Amino acid sequence: SSYTHFSIHFSCPVLVTGMSSANNTETMPCKDYSSNHRLHLAGYSLIFVLGLLLNITALWIFLRYLKVKSVVSIYMINLAVSDLLFTLSLPLRLYYYSNQNWPFGTLLCQVSGSLFQINMYGSCLFLMCINLDRFVAIVHPLRWRHLRRPKIARFLCLMVWVLILAGSVPVAGIHKPSSCTKENQTIILCFESFSDGLWQWGIFPMVILAEILGFLLPLTSVTYCTIRIFQKLCQPGEMQSLRQQKTIRLLVVNLVIFIICFVPYNTTLAIYGMIKARVIQVESPARDSARQALIVTVLLASMNCMLDPLIYYFSTEGFRNTFKKLRRGQAWDSETGMLKTLKTQLTEGKPCRTYHSPGARESPMENHHLPPEGLLSSPPKIFLNIPIEDSEI
Repeated sequence: SSYTHFSIHFSCPVLVTGMSSANNTETMPCKDYSSNHRLHLAGYSLIFVLGLLLNITALWIFLRYLKVKSVVSIYMINLAVSDLLFTLSLPLRLYYYSNQNWPFGTLLCQVSGSLFQINMYGSCLFLMCINLDRFVAIVHPLRWRHLRRPKIARFLCLMVWVLILAGSVPVAGIHKPSSCTKENQTIILCFESFSDGLWQWGIFPMVILAEILGFLLPLTSVTYCTIRIFQKLCQPGEMQSLRQQKTIRLLVVNLVIFIICFVPYNTTLAIYGMIKARVIQVESPARDSARQALIVTVLLASMNCMLDPLIYYFSTEGFRNTFKKLRRGQAWDSETGMLKTLKTQLTEGKPCRTYHSPGARESPMENHHLPPEGLLSSPPKIFLNIPIEDSEI
Protein backbone atom coordinates (compact mmCIF):
# COMPACT_ATOMS: atom_id res chain seq x y z
CA SER A 1 0.00 0.00 0.00
CA SER A 2 1.39 3.36 -0.98
CA TYR A 3 0.43 6.92 -1.69
CA THR A 4 0.34 8.39 -5.13
CA HIS A 5 -0.93 11.46 -6.92
CA PHE A 6 -0.53 11.26 -10.64
CA SER A 7 -1.30 14.35 -12.70
CA ILE A 8 -4.97 13.65 -12.17
CA HIS A 9 -4.75 14.19 -8.46
CA PHE A 10 -4.19 10.73 -6.96
CA SER A 11 -4.13 12.22 -3.54
CA CYS A 12 -4.87 9.51 -1.06
CA PRO A 13 -3.58 6.17 0.21
CA VAL A 14 -3.15 3.63 -2.53
CA LEU A 15 -4.69 0.24 -1.90
CA VAL A 16 -3.87 -2.85 -3.90
CA THR A 17 -7.54 -3.82 -4.21
CA GLY A 18 -10.12 -1.66 -5.85
CA MET A 19 -13.80 -1.21 -6.21
CA SER A 20 -13.41 -3.11 -9.42
CA SER A 21 -12.43 -6.07 -7.26
CA ALA A 22 -15.21 -8.24 -8.54
CA ASN A 23 -12.36 -10.64 -9.19
CA ASN A 24 -11.26 -10.39 -5.55
CA THR A 25 -13.15 -12.20 -2.81
CA GLU A 26 -11.69 -10.07 -0.06
CA THR A 27 -11.52 -6.36 0.55
CA MET A 28 -8.44 -5.21 2.36
CA PRO A 29 -8.76 -3.28 5.62
CA CYS A 30 -8.55 0.50 5.41
CA LYS A 31 -5.29 2.08 6.47
CA ASP A 32 -5.17 5.14 8.65
CA TYR A 33 -4.35 8.15 6.55
CA SER A 34 -6.41 10.57 8.59
CA SER A 35 -3.46 12.93 9.08
CA ASN A 36 -3.03 13.23 5.30
CA HIS A 37 -6.77 13.82 4.92
CA ARG A 38 -6.69 16.59 7.52
CA LEU A 39 -3.80 18.28 5.71
CA HIS A 40 -5.65 18.14 2.39
CA LEU A 41 -8.87 19.30 4.01
CA ALA A 42 -7.20 22.41 5.37
CA GLY A 43 -5.21 23.10 2.21
CA TYR A 44 -8.06 22.62 -0.24
CA SER A 45 -10.44 24.67 1.89
CA LEU A 46 -8.13 27.67 1.52
CA ILE A 47 -7.56 27.00 -2.19
CA PHE A 48 -11.30 26.67 -2.81
CA VAL A 49 -12.27 29.94 -1.10
CA LEU A 50 -9.51 32.07 -2.63
CA GLY A 51 -9.51 30.33 -6.01
CA LEU A 52 -13.26 30.66 -6.45
CA LEU A 53 -13.35 34.32 -5.41
CA LEU A 54 -10.32 35.40 -7.45
CA ASN A 55 -11.13 33.54 -10.66
CA ILE A 56 -14.79 34.54 -10.77
CA THR A 57 -13.72 38.13 -10.19
CA ALA A 58 -11.07 37.85 -12.91
CA LEU A 59 -13.49 36.46 -15.51
CA TRP A 60 -16.12 39.04 -14.54
CA ILE A 61 -13.68 41.89 -15.05
CA PHE A 62 -12.30 40.48 -18.31
CA LEU A 63 -15.64 39.72 -19.93
CA ARG A 64 -17.94 42.42 -18.55
CA TYR A 65 -15.77 45.47 -17.98
CA LEU A 66 -12.58 45.36 -20.00
CA LYS A 67 -13.72 43.56 -23.14
CA VAL A 68 -10.11 43.81 -24.31
CA LYS A 69 -9.43 41.55 -27.27
CA SER A 70 -5.66 41.50 -27.18
CA VAL A 71 -3.72 38.28 -27.63
CA VAL A 72 -2.53 38.18 -24.02
CA SER A 73 -6.03 38.69 -22.66
CA ILE A 74 -7.29 35.70 -24.69
CA TYR A 75 -4.68 33.48 -23.05
CA MET A 76 -5.48 34.89 -19.60
CA ILE A 77 -9.22 34.28 -19.98
CA ASN A 78 -8.59 30.64 -20.91
CA LEU A 79 -6.21 30.29 -17.98
CA ALA A 80 -8.88 31.65 -15.62
CA VAL A 81 -11.47 29.21 -17.03
CA SER A 82 -9.08 26.30 -16.45
CA ASP A 83 -8.50 27.40 -12.85
CA LEU A 84 -12.20 27.90 -12.19
CA LEU A 85 -13.12 24.41 -13.46
CA PHE A 86 -10.74 22.78 -11.00
CA THR A 87 -11.87 25.06 -8.18
CA LEU A 88 -15.51 24.10 -8.71
CA SER A 89 -14.62 20.43 -8.24
CA LEU A 90 -13.01 20.98 -4.84
CA PRO A 91 -16.22 20.68 -2.71
CA LEU A 92 -16.34 17.00 -3.67
CA ARG A 93 -12.81 16.54 -2.40
CA LEU A 94 -13.51 18.48 0.76
CA TYR A 95 -16.48 16.24 1.54
CA TYR A 96 -14.38 13.14 0.90
CA TYR A 97 -11.47 14.23 3.07
CA SER A 98 -13.87 15.27 5.82
CA ASN A 99 -15.94 12.07 5.86
CA GLN A 100 -13.32 9.67 4.46
CA ASN A 101 -15.94 8.10 2.23
CA TRP A 102 -16.91 8.72 -1.41
CA PRO A 103 -20.69 8.63 -2.00
CA PHE A 104 -20.77 10.34 -5.41
CA GLY A 105 -20.25 7.37 -7.72
CA THR A 106 -17.69 6.44 -10.36
CA LEU A 107 -18.29 9.22 -12.88
CA LEU A 108 -17.76 12.12 -10.46
CA CYS A 109 -14.66 10.41 -9.07
CA GLN A 110 -13.22 10.20 -12.58
CA VAL A 111 -14.21 13.76 -13.50
CA SER A 112 -12.94 15.20 -10.23
CA GLY A 113 -9.61 13.44 -10.62
CA SER A 114 -9.21 14.39 -14.28
CA LEU A 115 -9.87 18.08 -13.60
CA PHE A 116 -6.63 18.27 -11.63
CA GLN A 117 -4.68 17.15 -14.68
CA ILE A 118 -6.63 19.48 -16.95
CA ASN A 119 -5.94 22.42 -14.68
CA MET A 120 -2.26 21.82 -13.97
CA TYR A 121 -1.07 20.99 -17.48
CA GLY A 122 -3.51 23.47 -19.00
CA SER A 123 -2.04 26.17 -16.76
CA CYS A 124 1.49 25.21 -17.80
CA LEU A 125 0.58 25.44 -21.50
CA PHE A 126 -1.35 28.72 -21.22
CA LEU A 127 1.50 30.30 -19.28
CA MET A 128 3.82 29.08 -22.02
CA CYS A 129 1.61 30.78 -24.62
CA ILE A 130 1.73 34.05 -22.68
CA ASN A 131 5.52 33.93 -22.51
CA LEU A 132 5.82 33.06 -26.20
CA ASP A 133 3.63 36.03 -27.07
CA ARG A 134 5.86 38.36 -25.06
CA PHE A 135 8.92 36.79 -26.68
CA VAL A 136 7.60 37.43 -30.19
CA ALA A 137 6.48 40.96 -29.32
CA ILE A 138 9.81 42.01 -27.82
CA VAL A 139 12.57 39.89 -29.34
CA HIS A 140 11.13 39.42 -32.87
CA PRO A 141 8.50 42.17 -33.25
CA LEU A 142 8.76 42.36 -37.05
CA ARG A 143 9.75 38.91 -38.21
CA TRP A 144 6.95 37.04 -36.40
CA ARG A 145 4.38 39.77 -35.88
CA HIS A 146 1.84 37.87 -37.98
CA LEU A 147 1.69 35.29 -35.18
CA ARG A 148 0.40 37.89 -32.71
CA ARG A 149 -3.18 37.94 -33.92
CA PRO A 150 -6.34 37.16 -31.91
CA LYS A 151 -7.30 34.50 -34.46
CA ILE A 152 -3.98 32.71 -33.93
CA ALA A 153 -4.35 33.02 -30.15
CA ARG A 154 -7.83 31.48 -30.21
CA PHE A 155 -6.57 28.62 -32.39
CA LEU A 156 -3.68 27.91 -29.98
CA CYS A 157 -6.07 27.95 -27.02
CA LEU A 158 -8.32 25.49 -28.84
CA MET A 159 -5.34 23.20 -29.45
CA VAL A 160 -4.41 23.36 -25.76
CA TRP A 161 -7.94 22.39 -24.73
CA VAL A 162 -8.01 19.53 -27.23
CA LEU A 163 -4.66 18.24 -25.95
CA ILE A 164 -5.48 18.35 -22.24
CA LEU A 165 -9.01 16.98 -22.68
CA ALA A 166 -7.71 14.13 -24.83
CA GLY A 167 -5.06 13.40 -22.21
CA SER A 168 -7.67 13.27 -19.47
CA VAL A 169 -9.65 10.46 -21.13
CA PRO A 170 -7.22 7.57 -20.46
CA VAL A 171 -6.50 9.03 -17.04
CA ALA A 172 -10.20 8.92 -16.17
CA GLY A 173 -10.31 5.34 -17.39
CA ILE A 174 -7.98 4.14 -14.64
CA HIS A 175 -9.21 6.62 -12.05
CA LYS A 176 -12.02 4.64 -10.43
CA PRO A 177 -13.24 4.36 -6.85
CA SER A 178 -11.95 1.55 -4.65
CA SER A 179 -13.16 -0.05 -1.45
CA CYS A 180 -11.79 -1.18 1.89
CA THR A 181 -13.25 -2.34 5.20
CA LYS A 182 -13.25 -0.43 8.46
CA GLU A 183 -15.02 -1.71 11.56
CA ASN A 184 -16.97 -4.24 9.48
CA GLN A 185 -18.15 -1.48 7.13
CA THR A 186 -17.24 -1.06 3.49
CA ILE A 187 -15.65 2.33 2.79
CA ILE A 188 -15.66 3.68 -0.75
CA LEU A 189 -12.45 5.52 -1.62
CA CYS A 190 -11.59 7.85 -4.48
CA PHE A 191 -8.25 9.00 -5.91
CA GLU A 192 -6.64 5.70 -4.84
CA SER A 193 -6.14 1.96 -5.35
CA PHE A 194 -3.32 1.73 -7.86
CA SER A 195 -1.22 -1.39 -7.70
CA ASP A 196 2.44 -1.62 -8.67
CA GLY A 197 1.40 -3.54 -11.79
CA LEU A 198 -0.98 -0.79 -12.85
CA TRP A 199 1.73 1.77 -12.24
CA GLN A 200 4.21 -0.18 -14.35
CA TRP A 201 2.03 -0.82 -17.39
CA GLY A 202 -0.64 1.88 -17.20
CA ILE A 203 0.09 4.93 -15.10
CA PHE A 204 3.84 5.37 -15.53
CA PRO A 205 3.76 5.60 -19.37
CA MET A 206 1.11 8.32 -19.06
CA VAL A 207 3.22 10.08 -16.44
CA ILE A 208 6.16 10.15 -18.86
CA LEU A 209 4.03 11.57 -21.69
CA ALA A 210 2.38 14.16 -19.42
CA GLU A 211 5.72 15.22 -17.96
CA ILE A 212 7.24 15.77 -21.41
CA LEU A 213 4.35 17.56 -23.12
CA GLY A 214 2.67 19.20 -20.15
CA PHE A 215 5.61 20.17 -17.97
CA LEU A 216 9.09 19.93 -19.50
CA LEU A 217 8.09 21.55 -22.79
CA PRO A 218 6.39 24.56 -21.12
CA LEU A 219 9.16 24.88 -18.51
CA THR A 220 11.87 24.89 -21.17
CA SER A 221 9.94 27.38 -23.27
CA VAL A 222 9.20 29.72 -20.35
CA THR A 223 12.82 29.62 -19.16
CA TYR A 224 14.25 30.30 -22.63
CA CYS A 225 11.78 33.11 -23.41
CA THR A 226 12.33 34.73 -20.03
CA ILE A 227 16.11 34.76 -20.44
CA ARG A 228 15.94 36.17 -23.98
CA ILE A 229 13.44 38.87 -23.00
CA PHE A 230 15.50 39.91 -19.98
CA GLN A 231 18.57 40.15 -22.21
CA LYS A 232 16.62 42.38 -24.58
CA LEU A 233 15.04 44.64 -21.97
CA CYS A 234 17.90 44.89 -19.49
CA GLN A 235 20.64 46.04 -21.83
CA PRO A 236 23.01 48.56 -20.20
CA GLY A 237 22.25 52.22 -20.78
CA GLU A 238 18.64 51.72 -21.86
CA MET A 239 15.73 53.26 -20.00
CA GLN A 240 12.81 50.94 -19.30
CA SER A 241 9.37 52.13 -20.37
CA LEU A 242 6.20 51.42 -18.39
CA ARG A 243 5.27 48.68 -20.86
CA GLN A 244 8.67 47.02 -20.42
CA GLN A 245 8.32 47.15 -16.64
CA LYS A 246 4.92 45.43 -16.90
CA THR A 247 6.46 42.78 -19.12
CA ILE A 248 9.15 42.11 -16.54
CA ARG A 249 6.51 41.78 -13.81
CA LEU A 250 4.59 39.33 -15.98
CA LEU A 251 7.67 37.18 -16.59
CA VAL A 252 8.65 37.17 -12.94
CA VAL A 253 5.17 36.10 -11.78
CA ASN A 254 5.05 33.35 -14.43
CA LEU A 255 8.42 32.02 -13.36
CA VAL A 256 7.50 32.13 -9.67
CA ILE A 257 4.33 30.12 -10.32
CA PHE A 258 6.34 27.47 -12.17
CA ILE A 259 8.95 27.27 -9.41
CA ILE A 260 6.47 27.14 -6.53
CA CYS A 261 3.64 25.09 -8.00
CA PHE A 262 4.80 22.91 -10.87
CA VAL A 263 8.49 22.09 -10.42
CA PRO A 264 8.24 20.46 -6.94
CA TYR A 265 5.20 18.36 -7.78
CA ASN A 266 6.29 17.14 -11.21
CA THR A 267 9.79 16.35 -9.98
CA THR A 268 8.42 14.35 -7.06
CA LEU A 269 5.86 12.66 -9.30
CA ALA A 270 8.57 11.49 -11.70
CA ILE A 271 10.67 10.07 -8.85
CA TYR A 272 7.72 8.37 -7.16
CA GLY A 273 6.51 7.01 -10.50
CA MET A 274 9.88 5.39 -11.15
CA ILE A 275 9.78 3.84 -7.68
CA LYS A 276 6.26 2.45 -8.11
CA ALA A 277 7.00 1.18 -11.63
CA ARG A 278 10.19 -0.44 -10.28
CA VAL A 279 12.38 1.48 -12.64
CA ILE A 280 14.56 2.25 -9.64
CA GLN A 281 14.87 0.11 -6.53
CA VAL A 282 14.75 1.81 -3.14
CA GLU A 283 14.18 0.80 0.44
CA SER A 284 10.81 1.23 2.11
CA PRO A 285 11.81 4.39 4.07
CA ALA A 286 12.83 6.15 0.84
CA ARG A 287 9.53 5.20 -0.79
CA ASP A 288 7.61 6.51 2.20
CA SER A 289 9.56 9.76 2.08
CA ALA A 290 8.70 10.21 -1.61
CA ARG A 291 5.06 9.55 -0.81
CA GLN A 292 5.03 12.16 1.95
CA ALA A 293 6.71 14.67 -0.35
CA LEU A 294 3.98 14.02 -2.91
CA ILE A 295 1.32 14.75 -0.29
CA VAL A 296 2.73 18.23 0.25
CA THR A 297 3.69 19.07 -3.33
CA VAL A 298 0.27 18.18 -4.70
CA LEU A 299 -1.13 21.02 -2.59
CA LEU A 300 1.52 23.34 -4.01
CA ALA A 301 0.49 22.30 -7.52
CA SER A 302 -3.16 23.00 -6.72
CA MET A 303 -2.26 26.47 -5.44
CA ASN A 304 -1.72 27.64 -9.02
CA CYS A 305 -5.45 28.34 -9.36
CA MET A 306 -5.22 31.05 -6.70
CA LEU A 307 -1.80 32.37 -7.76
CA ASP A 308 -2.58 32.77 -11.48
CA PRO A 309 -4.79 35.85 -10.82
CA LEU A 310 -1.61 37.59 -9.67
CA ILE A 311 -0.60 37.59 -13.33
CA TYR A 312 -3.71 39.55 -14.26
CA TYR A 313 -3.37 41.98 -11.38
CA PHE A 314 0.33 42.82 -11.52
CA SER A 315 0.86 42.74 -15.28
CA THR A 316 -2.40 44.10 -16.71
CA GLU A 317 -2.93 47.77 -16.05
CA GLY A 318 -6.58 47.81 -17.05
CA PHE A 319 -7.39 44.80 -14.86
CA ARG A 320 -5.66 46.28 -11.83
CA ASN A 321 -7.34 49.66 -12.15
CA THR A 322 -10.77 48.13 -12.70
CA PHE A 323 -10.33 45.92 -9.63
CA LYS A 324 -9.43 48.95 -7.51
CA LYS A 325 -12.41 50.94 -8.78
CA LEU A 326 -14.84 48.08 -8.20
CA ARG A 327 -13.52 47.67 -4.69
CA ARG A 328 -14.35 51.35 -4.10
CA GLY A 329 -17.85 50.87 -5.47
CA GLN A 330 -17.31 52.57 -8.81
CA ALA A 331 -18.85 50.38 -11.50
CA TRP A 332 -18.02 50.37 -15.19
CA ASP A 333 -20.74 51.07 -17.74
CA SER A 334 -20.36 48.25 -20.26
CA GLU A 335 -22.60 50.02 -22.82
CA THR A 336 -20.66 53.26 -22.99
CA GLY A 337 -17.24 52.04 -21.87
CA MET A 338 -17.14 54.75 -19.15
CA LEU A 339 -17.22 54.87 -15.40
CA LYS A 340 -20.77 55.47 -14.25
CA THR A 341 -19.67 58.31 -12.03
CA LEU A 342 -18.14 60.08 -15.05
CA LYS A 343 -21.17 59.43 -17.24
CA THR A 344 -23.45 60.82 -14.55
CA GLN A 345 -21.46 64.03 -14.48
CA LEU A 346 -21.78 64.42 -18.25
CA THR A 347 -25.51 63.78 -18.39
CA GLU A 348 -26.24 66.01 -15.44
CA GLY A 349 -24.10 68.82 -16.81
CA LYS A 350 -21.86 68.89 -13.77
CA PRO A 351 -18.33 70.21 -14.07
CA CYS A 352 -15.96 67.55 -15.25
CA ARG A 353 -12.43 67.63 -16.54
CA THR A 354 -11.30 66.30 -19.88
CA TYR A 355 -7.91 64.75 -20.25
CA HIS A 356 -5.46 65.29 -23.04
CA SER A 357 -2.05 63.98 -23.89
CA PRO A 358 0.80 64.80 -21.50
CA GLY A 359 1.77 68.44 -21.66
CA ALA A 360 -1.58 69.58 -22.97
CA ARG A 361 -3.51 72.09 -20.90
CA GLU A 362 -6.58 70.80 -19.15
CA SER A 363 -9.75 72.84 -19.40
CA PRO A 364 -12.99 72.53 -17.41
CA MET A 365 -15.84 70.79 -19.19
CA GLU A 366 -18.14 73.56 -18.17
CA ASN A 367 -16.37 75.94 -20.58
CA HIS A 368 -17.38 73.82 -23.57
CA HIS A 369 -20.68 72.96 -25.17
CA LEU A 370 -21.91 69.48 -24.34
CA PRO A 371 -22.38 67.24 -27.38
CA PRO A 372 -25.88 66.34 -28.46
CA GLU A 373 -27.56 63.80 -26.23
CA GLY A 374 -27.48 61.13 -28.92
CA LEU A 375 -23.71 61.20 -29.07
CA LEU A 376 -23.42 60.18 -25.42
CA SER A 377 -24.40 56.64 -26.36
CA SER A 378 -21.05 56.05 -28.08
CA PRO A 379 -18.30 58.02 -26.32
CA PRO A 380 -14.61 57.40 -26.77
CA LYS A 381 -13.29 54.27 -25.15
CA ILE A 382 -12.04 55.65 -21.84
CA PHE A 383 -10.75 53.65 -18.93
CA LEU A 384 -10.00 55.36 -15.66
CA ASN A 385 -9.24 58.61 -17.50
CA ILE A 386 -6.79 56.95 -19.92
CA PRO A 387 -7.41 55.17 -23.23
CA ILE A 388 -7.48 51.39 -23.35
CA GLU A 389 -5.05 49.84 -25.76
CA ASP A 390 -5.96 46.46 -27.19
CA SER A 391 -2.27 45.62 -27.21
CA GLU A 392 -1.96 46.49 -23.55
CA ILE A 393 -0.24 43.86 -21.47
